[in-house]
This record gives sequence, C-alpha cells and structure tokens, in this order.
Amino acid sequence: MKSNNKNGRHLVEDQPNQKRLKTKPVLIILFLLLLGNSLWFIAWLIPNESSGSGEEVASVEGQGITREDWIVAMEEQYGKDTLLELVNAKVMESAAGKYKIKVTDKEIDLELALIRSAQDSTVTQNHSLNKDMLRPKMRAQLILEKVLTKDVIIEDVEIQTFYDENKSLYNIPTTYQASLIVLQSESEAQEVVEELENGSSFDVLARERSVDIASASLGGNIGFISEGQENVDSSVVTAVSKLEIEQWSSPVLLTDERYAVVYLQDIAQGKAFSYKDMKGHIKRELALEQLPQSVSPEAFWKEFDTQWFYSE
Repeated sequence: MKSNNKNGRHLVEDQPNQKRLKTKPVLIILFLLLLGNSLWFIAWLIPNESSGSGEEVASVEGQGITREDWIVAMEEQYGKDTLLELVNAKVMESAAGKYKIKVTDKEIDLELALIRSAQDSTVTQNHSLNKDMLRPKMRAQLILEKVLTKDVIIEDVEIQTFYDENKSLYNIPTTYQASLIVLQSESEAQEVVEELENGSSFDVLARERSVDIASASLGGNIGFISEGQENVDSSVVTAVSKLEIEQWSSPVLLTDERYAVVYLQDIAQGKAFSYKDMKGHIKRELALEQLPQSVSPEAFWKEFDTQWFYSE
C-alpha cells in the first residue's frame, strides 16, 4: 500500500520550553530503558522443546552457533537485568495487595500519553517500544509511586494551582508512531517504494538502505512524533498524518534535500486532559517531590521475603 503525498513542507519548528514537574526523571527512564536490552533474552530464554540440543541458529564459514550458545550469551549479558524486572514486578504486585493499591487502565493510558507527548530526546527510544510491552512496566511504576506517596498530604488548592499554571502540558497532541527510510535521492526512494510494493520488509529495508544511522539501527523506527516536534522534519509529520496504519508514503522531500519513505505503525489520538483527569497524577508527582530520595522496588524486597538467583 502507498499514499500519494509527495514533497511535503520541510520546516523544522522549535517548541517553547515549558515548566514541567520532575516527572519520574530517573525511575521512569531507567526503568524503561532496561526493556530495550532485555526483550530478546525474555523471548528466547526457553529453548523450543521440538529443537534438538545442538540446533544451530547461525554459522560462519561452516562453524555453527547453537541455540544454547546464544542463550548462555544472552543470560550473561542481559539475564540479571531481565530477572530484576520480573522480580520487581512481582514485588510491586505484592505491595499493591498489602497496601490495597489499585491501578486502573485509565491511569496507565494517561501516563503513556504523557510519555508520548514528551519532546525530550532522552526518551525517544522509549517511544519506539511496543505499547503492550510498556503497560506492565507502567503498572509496576504506578504501584511503586502510590505506595511511596500514600501517606503524603497534598492540598487540593496546590494541585489546582499547578494544573492552572501548566494546563498546556496536558493538552496532548495526536501522535504518530512512525518509521522512515532516508535516501540520498528521489530515484533511490522510489526504488524502495517499489521493493515494498513487491513484498519486502520495511524493517529490513531500513536497516539495509537507510542512510540515517540512528533510525536504521531500529529498523527505521523513530517512535511517536507530532506536529511541531523538535528535531523532526515537519514534512515527515505531514506525510505520516495522511497515511493509514501500516501504510507507507511515496518519496518525501526533506529539509536537507534528501528523501524519505515514511511508514505509519500506529496513531495515538490527542486529548485535552481536564483537572479531574490530572488530579491524581499531579498529586502523586507533587508528593514524590517531597520525598528525601528516590526509592526503587528493591527497597521492598525484605518486606516481601524476596530471594533471587543472583543473591550472594
């Protein structure tokens, strides 16, 4: 599939700086960045039962690399972080039960919308993560925050004041989860379009053909983008906004005179969140600012008799 949008406008606009709460500056970003390096290990930790013990997953000049070699290497590189995530998720569920903490789907949706709206390049990689992968991580994070702040008192007037002063932060624009393949010329971009029409994978073509190294390494994924976002060519946003999900564009002229083929993975519709929507979020964030230091789920391990493989 393809659309007919060509040579969109190419203007990069800067966003004004806005006052923000210290919205999970360490916890959220570090918590989610662990995910990117550990998903492969989770997916392949348990060998396929139908496979033989010497199943080869790759070979170089006839020398094989077995599934067992692969798994051992992943366990050594990612095993501790992956197990840590699993243990902490269990600990937080236990804490939710003990302290009668509830986290709703609506709360998770709100937090994910706020993350997607963040324009800071530090969380660009988080934007590219699958939303189904992020939800359990966000649930555990919200449980942790609610446990930590359950006894902190924040007056309604303080919450209302912050909301009124920062209302624009909660007017979330429509965002598009996009991928792109950047080429040096229109003819090269057209060749990519033809390869896509013939059944080639966008992910594979991005890794093989794109001259944008950062996005190419992610199969072309540039995460969620929106109109006016810093460091995103506006012609890309214009192009992706005209696509249907799982559709790619015709060659798009970029500001630097290169061309791109843009692909739409998903759409998150914009929403203006009311004071009622935001009250719990703001109250929790203001309460977190009053805590003397950051606290991780590991602080609750002793309370819930937690043991793990890496214990000394």
